[in-house]
Amino acid sequence: MKRYKLDGTIYYCPVDLTLSVIGGRWKSLVFWNLRDGAKRYGEIKKILYGINDKMLTQVLRELEQSGIVNRVVCEKTPPKVEYSLTDEGLNLLPVMKQMAEWGGKYELQSEVLQNEVVFQ
Repeated sequence: MKRYKLDGTIYYCPVDLTLSVIGGRWKSLVFWNLRDGAKRYGEIKKILYGINDKMLTQVLRELEQSGIVNRVVCEKTPPKVEYSLTDEGLNLLPVMKQMAEWGGKYELQSEVLQNEVVFQ
């Protein structure tokens, strides 16, 4: 059986490894919101209603450590930090786009099925 290793953890399925990189409550949302270009910390925080500072910082660090997100510090006064997708993050973008398409179709299908159950 093929095994995959990342940061000392062994995965037996490449899907499991992928989900460890972008899975969870906030990682995929941060990733998805960087698809259109670089954003500052405050911009990401405004988009992700409900995330606290500690969690956003942790998620950004984990994505940066995984090589999915790039962090650039602009030495200005006041200093500013921008986050963007790396080349590896951009390689993952088609997968996320397919997930978005599937989610949109599933929502419509699920709504139809729920309406059928109600009207029977």
